[in-house]
Amino acid sequence: MPVLVVSGTGTEIGKTVVTAAVAAVAVAAGRSVAVLKPAQTGVAPGEPGDVFGVRRLAGEAVTGLELARFPEPLAPDTAARRAGMAPVHPEQIAEAAEKLAAEHDLVLVEGAGGLLVRFDEEGATLADAARLLAAPVLVVTSAGLGTLNTTALTSEALRARGLGCLGVVVGSMPAEPDLAARCNLGDLPVVAGAPLLGVVPAGAGALAPVDFRARAASWLTAELGGSRTIT
Repeated sequence: MPVLVVSGTGTEIGKTVVTAAVAAVAVAAGRSVAVLKPAQTGVAPGEPGDVFGVRRLAGEAVTGLELARFPEPLAPDTAARRAGMAPVHPEQIAEAAEKLAAEHDLVLVEGAGGLLVRFDEEGATLADAARLLAAPVLVVTSAGLGTLNTTALTSEALRARGLGCLGVVVGSMPAEPDLAARCNLGDLPVVAGAPLLGVVPAGAGALAPVDFRARAASWLTAELGGSRTIT
């Protein structure tokens, strides 16, 4: 698994924190890791983006690369068009990931928002990049009510495109989960047709980096290099 595509079922669900956790566990195991962000939106020049966030939490040993940065917090295609900038195409994403894979044991390609968010004027998506790379997709989802539907839709879209879903990770689990969140831990693998590979606690991204790295393995299962057992 030299390249792993990390996609969300939506925005603000913990995708970057999950990417950082996977990276931290891999680095701790002695693997060389790179994180690729094809399109960073909503961040001005010089401001820290998601790549910075991953490297801050997982460690500076992680190689980071952005392909494009657009100032407005919109879908990459819309943000590029409004900024008068060239969009990012799936071929560029695949080429960059393959170059990183030639020099690293693991490359994490973190998408923008959900799987089918448009990257360019032709309607290309992260799914198209995953297809070019023949890479599995890790789906990051929310914990509470509504997550079963968005996870099922994302998984169905992957299957329709012949793409493999490595598994699902809950990106932000409340310290005191409600009934829906507790039940969803058992239901998510069913609707996804793929295993639950991790549960990251809410607020994990605010931990001190040393604490984040020390705890990351306990959030992820063995398939992602962690130690968590999900029953």
